[in-house]
Parts: sequence; structure tokens; C-alpha cells
Amino acid sequence: MDLVGARSEAMTGSFTRTALVLDLDDAPVTRETYGFTGSGRTVLEGQLLRSAAPSSTVFVFMHPTSTLNLLPMPTALARRGHHVLCASSRYPKNDSSLIMEKVVLDLGAWLRWAREEAGYHRVVLVGWSGGGSLSLMYQAEAEHPTITHTPAGDPVDIVGAGLVPADAIVFIAAHLSRAETLTEWMDPSVIDETDPDRRHPGLDIYSESAMHSPPYSSVFVATFRAAQVARNERITEWVRRELTRLRETGGPEQERPFLVHRTMCDVRWLDPNVDPNDREPNHCYLGDPRTANVGPVGLARFTTLRSWLSQWSISATQSRGPVNAARITRTPVLQIENSADDAVPATHNPTVRDALATPDATYHVIRGATHYYVGQPDQLAECVELVESWCRERALLGG
Repeated sequence: MDLVGARSEAMTGSFTRTALVLDLDDAPVTRETYGFTGSGRTVLEGQLLRSAAPSSTVFVFMHPTSTLNLLPMPTALARRGHHVLCASSRYPKNDSSLIMEKVVLDLGAWLRWAREEAGYHRVVLVGWSGGGSLSLMYQAEAEHPTITHTPAGDPVDIVGAGLVPADAIVFIAAHLSRAETLTEWMDPSVIDETDPDRRHPGLDIYSESAMHSPPYSSVFVATFRAAQVARNERITEWVRRELTRLRETGGPEQERPFLVHRTMCDVRWLDPNVDPNDREPNHCYLGDPRTANVGPVGLARFTTLRSWLSQWSISATQSRGPVNAARITRTPVLQIENSADDAVPATHNPTVRDALATPDATYHVIRGATHYYVGQPDQLAECVELVESWCRERALLGG
């Protein structure tokens, strides 16, 4: 692993942004990302946000595919004088071919750099949104490594990677996993994956002539949820058959991309009585859920066979939050739930809380906070102060 270099520095408010590049000797068998990637190697980009004051602690933010360096929370921490590493995976802003196991290796490369190259003595891993399940998966593997293959059966040596454990995890506005969240958002009315206009009328809650409307009965919600799981499993079965066929054919085609239609559909968004919190009804974090359901940026809209199994399949993924939370036995964990979160379902944080095996687990709810804290300076300040005080109590902060 080589640090290629800091490409630029710019002052932003009271802290400096330093652009970083890591060059890993980990070339994929097939091309997974579009564009220049050097000489067949894996290149990771990130930003280090830091004030002029020295610090022996770094807060590391990472999401499987999003870049987080402009979000309110990392910049707020930096403005308070903390050092913050916003690390990107090898799949920045494009998760169509994303393999969660490789993202874990990418995060491991950044934590190793933070300790061994940058010289930080303490690393606090901050899992925001989709980074929450990533942080749980990473720390579970750092404490008790088990993974040697992806769900598609491809070798990936996490056991032999020597992952550097974080000293603590902060879990903010985070969901169970990409697979579990997608499953709860899949439109179960789709009966033909090649033709999204063919739908089951009894499950189509967005239809102008919907057979069921809010408030939904508990029986309908249970039926709806079961149909969502069934749809996810049908796609998984098809993916496995396709991978087997490609391998048996033995030709040049090693992977296949495909579309997944209508993946932003949840009874919660139309009925605030289903898993209630303080969220706005008839709204999701992408806006109008009816529009998001058919738009180009819904979850898993563009994916591949291997990526589906790794990050989207409810039965195949190795990144399910409760499973990995139960494997974290000695790392302190702070969970922060935003009560008006319009992206993370209200049931997800309590589920992770109940699964955690660590004896040092703290849970806090920020009332009225939305997913991004946009236009919410008071809630953002409360979150920053919570993180600071919790870390200070555990001697995790230091100059």
C-alpha cells in the first residue's frame, strides 16, 4: 500500500482539507469501475479535514459508495478542532458493481494508513447511514475474521488481511444494511422483472386505484413485507442460476449487469402509523416516494450478478447489521438515532442495539433530527457534543 500523495490543500473555515490517494496492489479480475485506474491497481481517494491544532485521534467516516467530505457532521467535527478522515472506497458514487467484502478491505487500508503512516494513536470509526453496517461488518471482521470468499464464491482474503481494529464505533443515522433496507423498500407489486408495468394490483400502493390505502391493517403490512422478501429471493435465485451458467459456459462473459425496477416503495412513507417516528409523511429522503420508485437513482437500480449477492441479497449478503453487531464483543459503541430520519426506518437502530454484544454500548435519540441535519444547527450541535462527551469519557480524545 502506498500513499501517492496529498494533491491539494485548501482552507475551509477553521480547518484544512488535504486530498489523499492510496494505491493498493489489488487488481480486480474483471473491470468493476469506469475510467482511469492506473496500471490495473486499485486507487482510493479521500480527504483529511484538520485544524491547526495537533491531535492523536482521528474520526474516520466511510460509506460503501458515497463521498462524505461535504456532509454536515464531518465538517462540524473538523470545525470543533478534531481531525476527520473522509475515506472513499474503490466505488465512489457508483455502486453498480460494488462488492462489500472489497469495501471492507478498502476501509482496512485507510485505518492502517491512519495508524501507521499518519501516526494517529486512536481511531474512532463513524458509521453514518450506509456506513453504519459497513462499520459493524468491518469491526466484526477485525475482532473475529471469518471471510475468505464473497457470496458469489470469489476469493477475498479478509481473514489474511490483518485488519486494524478501530478503538470505538459511532453509529449515526444508520440502517441495518443495504440488503435489509432495499428489501424493505422493494415494490412487491412487480411480478415481471423485465416489465415493471406488470404489477399485482393488490400490492401496488402507489396506484391511483390502489386496493389498500392508509391507515394500513397489520395483516396487509405483513403480506406486503412477505412479498418484498419473496421478490428479493426470486432475484437472488435468478442471479445464482446466471452465475452458474456463465461459469459452465466458460466464454469471455464473466459478469452480467441488469436492472432492478421500482425499489423505493415502503408502506411507512405513506402511513406514519407504521413504525412511527417524527418523519414527514408522504416523503422519503429522495423526495416524493412515487417519483423515486421509478427514477434512475433508486437503490440497486443498476447492478451486477456478483454485486447483487454481496450488497443487495437478503439471504446472501455478509453485511447484515444485527449479525455483525452480535460479533462485536469488546469495542465501545455509541448509537445515535435521529427521530425524524426520513431514510433510516425507525426499527433499525433498536434492532442493532439489541444485537450488540459489547458491554460498552450507549444509545441516544436526537429529537426532530432528520437524516442529514440540513437546516438543523441545534440538532447537529447536539450530535457533535454527544460524540465529544462520549469519546472524552473513554479517553479517546487527545492532542
